[in-house]
Amino acid sequence: MFAVVNTDIDDKASHANRYRSVRRYTLEICSRLETDDYIVQPTAEVSPPKWHLGHTTWFFEELILVRFLPEYIRFNEQYRLLFNSYYKAAGKHWLQGDRGMLSRPTVPEIQAYRHYVDKYILEFLGRGALQSDVERVLEIGLHHEQQHQELLYMDIKFILGANPLLPAYMDAPLPNSKVVADKWQSRQEGIYEIGHHEEGFAYDNEGPQHKTYIQSHRICENTVTNGDFLAFINDQVYAAPKYWLSLGWDWVEDNDIQCPLYWKKEGEHWYEFTLHGLQPLDLNAPVTHVSYFEADAFARWKGARLPTEQELEIYLSKSDAKPLSERNNRFHPCNSSDSHSQVWCWTSSHYSPYPGYRPFKGMLEEYNGKFMCNQFVLKGGCIATPHGHYRHTYRNFFQPHQRWMFSGIRLAKDSE
Repeated sequence: MFAVVNTDIDDKASHANRYRSVRRYTLEICSRLETDDYIVQPTAEVSPPKWHLGHTTWFFEELILVRFLPEYIRFNEQYRLLFNSYYKAAGKHWLQGDRGMLSRPTVPEIQAYRHYVDKYILEFLGRGALQSDVERVLEIGLHHEQQHQELLYMDIKFILGANPLLPAYMDAPLPNSKVVADKWQSRQEGIYEIGHHEEGFAYDNEGPQHKTYIQSHRICENTVTNGDFLAFINDQVYAAPKYWLSLGWDWVEDNDIQCPLYWKKEGEHWYEFTLHGLQPLDLNAPVTHVSYFEADAFARWKGARLPTEQELEIYLSKSDAKPLSERNNRFHPCNSSDSHSQVWCWTSSHYSPYPGYRPFKGMLEEYNGKFMCNQFVLKGGCIATPHGHYRHTYRNFFQPHQRWMFSGIRLAKDSE
């Protein structure tokens, strides 16, 4: 399924303005980095920031300029190999885990590449009305770049957090979170509709809209806090196999997992590395950077469970649970002044196609469907989700051991 393109892009001026805005924000994210930060890859799942700059540019070059502008000459033929992520239809690609091996192209060369492609894209957009297939690819490309903006925050945080100096990405102070009492929202059993069906953009994996039967249940309106999770740690649950899935327990033991990613204990005090540097653990802030295994174990320990993606989508569609980037005029990454909906919440649902799922056509057929195996769905958006990119139908997905993304926990319970 592909929805009608966003009505924000209805003429050549708005196409160009939206393109400039999205591309500019990627550079703003990187503006706080030193040149050396752009090339680091401390683990295979983290990409160097300069690769993100190159790959998002390659996307527009490969899917628009090469296809629809006959006179276009590639900036560098070898970039087809280096900046293709996983699209087999586009030819060979450099392995993800080896992206940090490449000192060249340099950061200035990649910036020149972005400038070159931007120049041709904007000239192309200025020629007149776009064909519908070009317009669709442009909209996908813009949302694709927004995905990489969130990935940039994730990867930059991991890169800086892997450094024993623990450098801060930003100097702004990090306010303490407010105390919020837990409230639960009930939902009656019945048949509900989920999936994207409205005007505006959606990825192919968000549709089609379809009916699903839901048992009566309750969902907590607040996400699990650091203080909640500290109690989990203090109760020695990381050493109690009865709460863990078998694969989760193996993961805990094999990797000596004792706390969420970025938590550090010094003496009797806990700290958390943030994009603002190392901070005393804010007990009222949402726990972040936990795996599916940790989320599931915490839910069992609390006598609860993780919601299904269907339950969580219905909850999100009926509430104002939007990420802070949608509710504030100014985006502050990792600002913990509000504990509501700052994190992508794990669901108990495996990432699988909806009934009647139809992938994008052509090369973009590989965008989502090929990953529908051994992953779990997360919903709700996070503090790093770019403005305009949030939807309650959005299906994020990660492997159960991964936790460098802004992942957290929202609890559910079956109604008694």
